[in-house]
Amino acid sequence: MRSVSIIGAGITKFGEHWERSFRELVVEAGIKALQDAGIEGKQIQALYGGCMASGMFIGQEHIGALIADQLGLNPIPSTRVEAACASGGVALRNAYLAVASGAYDIVAVGGVEKMTEVSTTIATQALGGAGDEETELFFGATFPALYALMARRHMEEYGTTEDQLAMVSVKNHKNACLNPYAQFQKEISVEDVLNSGYVASPLKLLDCSPITDGAAALILCETNLARKICERPVEVVASAQASDSLALANRKSLTELRATKIAAREIYEKTGLKPKDISFAEVHDCFTIAEILAIEDLGFFEKGYGGKATEKGLTALNSEISINPSGGLKGKGHPVGATGVAQAVEAYLQLRGAAGKRQVKDASFGLTHNVGGSGATVVIHVFKAIEGKR
Repeated sequence: MRSVSIIGAGITKFGEHWERSFRELVVEAGIKALQDAGIEGKQIQALYGGCMASGMFIGQEHIGALIADQLGLNPIPSTRVEAACASGGVALRNAYLAVASGAYDIVAVGGVEKMTEVSTTIATQALGGAGDEETELFFGATFPALYALMARRHMEEYGTTEDQLAMVSVKNHKNACLNPYAQFQKEISVEDVLNSGYVASPLKLLDCSPITDGAAALILCETNLARKICERPVEVVASAQASDSLALANRKSLTELRATKIAAREIYEKTGLKPKDISFAEVHDCFTIAEILAIEDLGFFEKGYGGKATEKGLTALNSEISINPSGGLKGKGHPVGATGVAQAVEAYLQLRGAAGKRQVKDASFGLTHNVGGSGATVVIHVFKAIEGKR
């Protein structure tokens, strides 16, 4: 397998883009990535695009072909990847494998979702399809309810509190204020979260990631070639993916994501790294409990200690480990098909020292963790900066 590196990245502002179309978001992110890489579209040999539910959100399927057409990349092969909220991360993994295998030298990866074209009811139904429709969604168990079950179990087993859940949201909103691409640009307090009203107890409105429009893009390149093109490429050190039961009822535990633990174990075995070697991580905080589960399952903190670690400030920017310096899904926003790619954009910026006021000091290795559904798909990547052309 060949080494693979990122040589360019682009991202749109995340938020409610009432005045902008799905296509416009794709084009903005794609052009930014090409310009950042300093290459022309004709050098791209293949395209992988993550998109979860464009049929329900905008009435448009066949997204792979649409993206290639809008970016003027015809006739290269263009493939849409769907893995619920992990669509972007799995698209990145497929692009990585395509270059690592030698099939292509330079590929583009995109992620996009336009979620505000429909009512909240339809958006909830679309997102609910990422779980088990027959045993969960059909009976009214939407994603807030599923993650509320996980939260309640974690609270009962480990003493995690609603205040600690709220502290995840407070931290991520604070980080988002330092990210010009983030949806939310306002700090909040624990009291704000606690008073925001229950969606599914114990989760409140401000424990939940928002409905978001946005797109992100990356240019991946074989590393030897990347060193010739780019002054400071960011190497994709390793990629791992794992699966679990779609339905919560079939899981062995509600207080862990088994797929995260399996993919993380594979990542650490491939790289020889340990959790303590990771400088920062962009983890999938679709709900505040999801971040607590992630930092435990990834090995940053022991099981049951995630809430306490958050309360002690160990996950804050430039603390023991910087978790979600971008603001995460909670603060930056969660356009579901774009999230996994946007996480990698953040890793690229951080490792190049280009993250501005949210820059993690002396960042060496970055990790991204993207989850589909309530944990049925998990994909993890590790990145590091390398020397390029002089």
